[in-house]
Amino acid sequence: MDLVLEVADRYVFDAVYAKLLPVSLAASVPAKWVSLLDLNDGFIARNATLLAQTLEYRNNISPRVNEPLYGHTPFLLDMTATAFMSVLPRYNILREFVSLTLITTVFGWLLYLSMATASYFLVFDKTIFNHPRYLKNQMVQEIRLAVSAIPLMSALTAPWFTLECNGHSRLYWTNPKKDWHNYLIEVCAFIFFTDCGVYFAHRWLHWPLVYKYLHKPHHKWIVCTPFASHAFHPLDGYGQSISYHVYPMIFPLQKLIYLGLFVFVNFWTIMIHDGNHMYNNKVVNGTACHTVHHLYFSYNFGQFTTLWDRLGGSYRRPEDSLFDPSLKNDAAVLAEQLKDVDKEMKEIEGDLDEREYDDHKKKNN
Repeated sequence: MDLVLEVADRYVFDAVYAKLLPVSLAASVPAKWVSLLDLNDGFIARNATLLAQTLEYRNNISPRVNEPLYGHTPFLLDMTATAFMSVLPRYNILREFVSLTLITTVFGWLLYLSMATASYFLVFDKTIFNHPRYLKNQMVQEIRLAVSAIPLMSALTAPWFTLECNGHSRLYWTNPKKDWHNYLIEVCAFIFFTDCGVYFAHRWLHWPLVYKYLHKPHHKWIVCTPFASHAFHPLDGYGQSISYHVYPMIFPLQKLIYLGLFVFVNFWTIMIHDGNHMYNNKVVNGTACHTVHHLYFSYNFGQFTTLWDRLGGSYRRPEDSLFDPSLKNDAAVLAEQLKDVDKEMKEIEGDLDEREYDDHKKKNN
């Protein structure tokens, strides 16, 4: 994430912070605030180095923009004079947290809205609109919940990215000892580790006391559109993502691969909610497996594979009728399915169903 932050600083945040918090404010900052923002002597010394350079700029002395600053050297782009014009330097931990929260929020919105919209128009099975458990104005509700949850999930995620940017992870840029075989192993290890992490986090979220307060909003969608993918309670979405951030703290991972996996995870999350049941694979926890989870609540908690569900006794094979277009609206098939749906819903949520279902008029076939 330090690569993304550096680019954002260069083209956006340097100018924003220079405008909102110019270096001229330095003389009026009380000492107690300095002690709060600068967490240790080393950080104070590093800030002093940058502040001296910003003062050089104020006094019409050309700043040494290409010299290393307090242990950090610009990695992708040279610094411009604007980088020295804010009382909050680039590597102030408060500035990093705020910037990373904003970056993660904006990119989260863009990834969610662009990928879910593409999925809706290109692959989403719109016969889901005819399902008896499709809700009134469901897509609007999904989008509203997701868009409001993403900023809070981003704020919870930003501390992990801040740790990464300050060297407290095993992310790396280059390693001459590694080739594509090693990179492939890293990707597979990431998938394996996070698949396990998501499985156990997801099962914990189905513990009755936790489910009631955190996970129930996501299970409002018994049948899903792609826009349901990020429609979580913020603590729910964050809880299921923790293993993605723990992994690079423990295991080495190339930085660009890490960014690519971040995009892939968002794509996968959208894909398993699109209702397009292309295959009934015994290993891959695809769309059909996740459809089963939303229909029947207590099965298929995994993210990428069926491994942990099989080991944990929570795997349920998707019915063949999910893959047969002629049976999707078959009255007998739906009646049998709804019998199981209502039974599972009652066991998990009790007798009161607060959902408002659509009128089920045929549309978008």
